[in-house]
Amino acid sequence: MGNNVRRLRAAKGWSQEAYADEVGIHRTYVSDIERGARNPTIAVVEKLAKPLGVPASQLIE
Repeated sequence: MGNNVRRLRAAKGWSQEAYADEVGIHRTYVSDIERGARNPTIAVVEKLAKPLGVPASQLIE
């Protein structure tokens, strides 16, 4: 999942900080997700997917 978040975030041209602001979570949490150090809840996955314009299921694939 972290690789999908990183790839889609980078495609939008967002830094981790800018993306975290869009999502409404802390930048270090985004970093942890992208590195696979955290397993977010489905509610957080949905929050992550919305600004990227993809369904949550696409992040999990």
